[in-house]
Amino acid sequence: MKIIFAGTPPFSVPALEALANAGHEIALVLTQPDRPSGRGMKPTASAIKLLAQQRKLTVLQPYSLKQPELHAQLAAINADVMIVVAYGLILPSAILSIPRLGCLNIHASLLPRWRGAAPIQRAILAGDQETGITIIQMDRGLDTGAILLQRSVAIAQNDTAQTLHDRLALLGAVCIVEALAHLCGNMLAEAPQDEIAATYAPKLEKKEAEIDWRLSAENINRVVRAFNPRPGAYSQVCGNSMKIWQAKVAVDAAGQPGEVVATGRDGIVVACGKGSLVLEVLQRSDGKKMGAAEFLSGHSLRPGDLFEPKRDS
Repeated sequence: MKIIFAGTPPFSVPALEALANAGHEIALVLTQPDRPSGRGMKPTASAIKLLAQQRKLTVLQPYSLKQPELHAQLAAINADVMIVVAYGLILPSAILSIPRLGCLNIHASLLPRWRGAAPIQRAILAGDQETGITIIQMDRGLDTGAILLQRSVAIAQNDTAQTLHDRLALLGAVCIVEALAHLCGNMLAEAPQDEIAATYAPKLEKKEAEIDWRLSAENINRVVRAFNPRPGAYSQVCGNSMKIWQAKVAVDAAGQPGEVVATGRDGIVVACGKGSLVLEVLQRSDGKKMGAAEFLSGHSLRPGDLFEPKRDS
């Protein structure tokens, strides 16, 4: 097929690679404009732009998709389909109807659950046992299009947003190649989404990553996993801001929520609203990530110290 591909972050990369490797013609790649990044805030190309340049694909980086001139440019390609993966711009109706077979989206959830911007993190925060990839025929709504193909994966107890992201990115690549193969053979049936079962995955807010020690250890552990790698679950203790990168749930420990009840090589045990959490990898705002043993060798944190309550929003 002749494809227009629209994507921006690393999540999109396996899909573009898979489509090109499967022999499809990538006629054009749409990606977000270069954005300032790093300490020097220099304009930085997206992961998709870098891959497209490596493969010598034509790249377009519009700030908006509303211009009639752009619509005419896309129409002139005579693409069979447009594949959209975490692109970052909303496609207007005029573009949805340009490719012969419309626009397909790779979404990182089992739609209609977790429509929206942060499906991976929301699935972890909610304690979902599984998630997956859904290929949909895009329409004017937010992730509301008909389901063309769906594959599920289990969410492991130690999955972070990053590890789940990486698995789903690879699965999405497999699914879109499979979907196009079925589409070529007219073997792909559309299934409307169940609106009653729909849930929304809003964009993450940094304040959500602040730990509320009144919650159960299980819930706090989900926060730690969901906000790894960005922005990192955090709390205040002994006047310092602390990020928690890895933890595990432990049995009940006597102490008020947020109280350090034990320290040792295996971790720092903190009492929660229910149960306790063993902090295994930590990072002070002025330091690097450390395992608990290394952290304790260089920082004072003792039983009785108290992580501060979550601040009011």
